[in-house]
Amino acid sequence: MARKRTPPHQSGFLVIDKPAKWTSHDVVGRVRRVMGERQVGHTGTLDPAATGVLPVAVGHATKLLPFIEDTDKTYIATVRFGVVTDSGDRDGRLLAQPAADHVTEAGVRAALDRFRGEIGQVPPMHSAIKVGGRKLYDVARSGGDIDVPVRRVYVHDIELLEWEHPAATIRVSCSAGTYIRTIARDLGEAVGSGAMLSRLTRTKAGMFGLRQALSIHDLEASLDCWGWPMVSLHPDAVLPDADLLILDEGEERRWFNGLPIERLAMTPVVRVYDSRREWTGIGLRDDDGVRIHPKRVVRARSE
Repeated sequence: MARKRTPPHQSGFLVIDKPAKWTSHDVVGRVRRVMGERQVGHTGTLDPAATGVLPVAVGHATKLLPFIEDTDKTYIATVRFGVVTDSGDRDGRLLAQPAADHVTEAGVRAALDRFRGEIGQVPPMHSAIKVGGRKLYDVARSGGDIDVPVRRVYVHDIELLEWEHPAATIRVSCSAGTYIRTIARDLGEAVGSGAMLSRLTRTKAGMFGLRQALSIHDLEASLDCWGWPMVSLHPDAVLPDADLLILDEGEERRWFNGLPIERLAMTPVVRVYDSRREWTGIGLRDDDGVRIHPKRVVRARSE
């Protein structure tokens, strides 16, 4: 007989300020240990050298990760001209040190204009994207070579914040899937000097911002001092624009049996609560707008 999974003690989102040298998986592991919860996941992987906003889902909130994977991101990045590495950042192997004396603030500002709007990117070889069923960083580590297709991404805004030769600090607001290492590399090529990403901080991921982020080193003390409700965000806080549906007792039986609810909805995704006003999951609207189908069903711990 299969063992019944124990419902999580807590559910919600933590906004973690990921430290440098930590992988996103390291952060998830620490949250699991501190919280004593197995159901923990994250969205929007950050490279080990990068810092900043890493949204972490705990308990039933992990059911909502697919709904927030494609949210826009904002970064502050430092680009170092005159240095080229195989990974596109400072953790890679040095390939070249082309001259950068000719690079100017005016030249960088002019080059940044090329990166606004929809652009094509070739992801760096040292990335987790799969091509032909293989992760690019596995191909790179084995010394192999592979044709990497161009990906289309969207840069909402890119601006120069600071210039101190030979480095530029820029802010980038972009779609999910945008590689800032690739922007740094391509910016170096645009000004004729080559470049690498020397520092990266993510300041925003969807609705999650750096100002609300918590250091992973302070998580346990913050939970002891403030408690879970003050430290976390409710699971359905990530869908603030979605319609809210409160079920009656008859509808609850249908919902928990995976049957659609005859209700009108204006938004494609609907937040669902039971008759006791407890969050019970996420539904998807029919194309005709008159039925809500269970998509992620959550049962209270007492059930």
